[in-house]
This record gives sequence, structure tokens and C-alpha cells, in this order.
Amino acid sequence: MLYSTLTPAAKRAAFRERLRAGGLLQLPGAFNPLSARLVERKGYDGVYLSGAVVAADLGLPDVGLTTLTEVAGRAAQVARVTDLPVLVDADTGFGEAMNVARTVQTLEDAGVAGLHVEDQVNPKRCGHLDGKQVVDDATALQRIRSAATARRDENLLIMARTDIRAGAGLEATIDRARALVDAGADAVFPEALRDLDEFEAVAAALDVPVLANMTEFGRSELFTAAQLRDAGVALVIYPVSLLRLAMGAADRALDDLRTEGSLSSHVEHMQTRAELYDLLDYPAYTAFDAGVYDFSLEEHHHQ
Repeated sequence: MLYSTLTPAAKRAAFRERLRAGGLLQLPGAFNPLSARLVERKGYDGVYLSGAVVAADLGLPDVGLTTLTEVAGRAAQVARVTDLPVLVDADTGFGEAMNVARTVQTLEDAGVAGLHVEDQVNPKRCGHLDGKQVVDDATALQRIRSAATARRDENLLIMARTDIRAGAGLEATIDRARALVDAGADAVFPEALRDLDEFEAVAAALDVPVLANMTEFGRSELFTAAQLRDAGVALVIYPVSLLRLAMGAADRALDDLRTEGSLSSHVEHMQTRAELYDLLDYPAYTAFDAGVYDFSLEEHHHQ
């Protein structure tokens, strides 16, 4: 009932433990708190919160327009309704070193288990678009050092994302990733790698977990979980998938409502009222309510 039964600290510790144990963790992207609860219900390892999804949900493109306050607010809403660890896209940290430090502490307060900060120039672009620019080594490392220094819970996962692959190639990606780890990154997110061999090369070159971004319509093929696990990848995110599925279904349904005059042809594809109530745990609220209202002063006045 209500919110997660676990504290943020407990979720962070559990997330670290799962990463230490090895294997591949799958983190579908939630587009709101309710979808995060569905991700947990289906038995996934964590929830991802994409900056592109937060922006799109606000009706904005993913070009650095969202603010720390907006991202932290949505992150807090998502994190509090699930026992799963939540990994958040913190873009470029919403500024440089001092801003990055504040971003880390604000997201830590929001209850997330981890966040990633990238090495793009402000304002950033979507990671699978052309025309990206990355900052120089000194700036990229300073962001990660700031992030690692700012956290108060040592289990908060600080992940470094690098977008250098598109402009400078695989060797540059590995070189920068190693430097980012030396600067304090607990994990690395190499964006827009081309194939499984590249994931394997990056994972083999580092002794920290590597994340794969399986976003549709992007630079990378949609590799299976088994393929990524065999390549040595530790985490995989599906950042925009649930939003795309939901919006695709909504788009088709609105067209059919216009032409058919009702949504009867779509009812079979809808989450039922019973399924929604079950996901929201209505029975627990009813039991709580009954317990509160069963209380009587008359029965307790002599105690």
C-alpha cells in the first residue's frame, strides 16, 4: 500500500549487491509511476527513467530543456512507488561541476539508486542523433569527480555516459571510459555502439559494469538479453519502449474512435479495471480504511 516498503539506502545496497553478483540486469524505462509499478510486477531488476521520456512527457524535445527540478520531481514520484532500484538519466548534470554536485545530492534525496552523467556539450542532444559534440577530457572528468564527491550515500551508483563513439570511434570510447572510471565512475554507459563486438571490447577493457542502451530506432541493433550477457554487458535499459508502445496504442485507438464511433474494438487490448485495481493494491487500502474507522472511543475510554 502507498509507497515502497524499502528505504532508498536499502534499495541502493541491494542494487550494488546485484551488480556484484554478475549476470545481466534488465531495466525497462518507466514513463510514469504506474508503469514503474508494472515493471516491478513483471519481475524486472530495476526501473530506468529516461531524460528523453521526461522531456517528451512534458511535450518537449530531448535537447536539454528540462530542469533538474522537473527530473528530480518525476524521479521521486517513480522511486517512491517501487521496491526496485531506479536509475536516472541526469543528462550533463544540468550544468558544470558545481551544478553536477547539486544534481547528485538532489537526485539522492529523491530516492534513486543510481544516475548517469554524460560528456556532451551543453545543451545536449539525443544520444542517437547526429551532430553531437562532447566536451574535452578535463571537463568530462571534472563532472564525474564532482558527482562522486557530492554523494553522501556511498552506495549511490555514479555512472558515466560517454557519447564519444559517434565522433571519435571505439578506441577513443575505451580511453575515455577508463579515464572516467579513474575519476570515480562506478559504471560506464557507452552510448550508440555499433555492434556486439564493440560492447564486448568495452566490457573487456573495464573492470566496472557496462550498460547497453537498447533503444528502438537507434544506432545499435536490438540485441537480445542473452547476446548482451554473453558480450559481458551488466545492465541493459529500454528507455523509451513503454512510452512508444503506449503512445502507439493511443494513436491507433484515437483514429478508430473517430472512424468507428466507439472504442469497442480496442477493449480487448486494454488493461482492465480489475487489473488496474490489482496493480494499485486497492484491497490493502480498503483494509487500512476499515481498520481506522473501526476504532471506537467508547471501547477505549476506560484504558
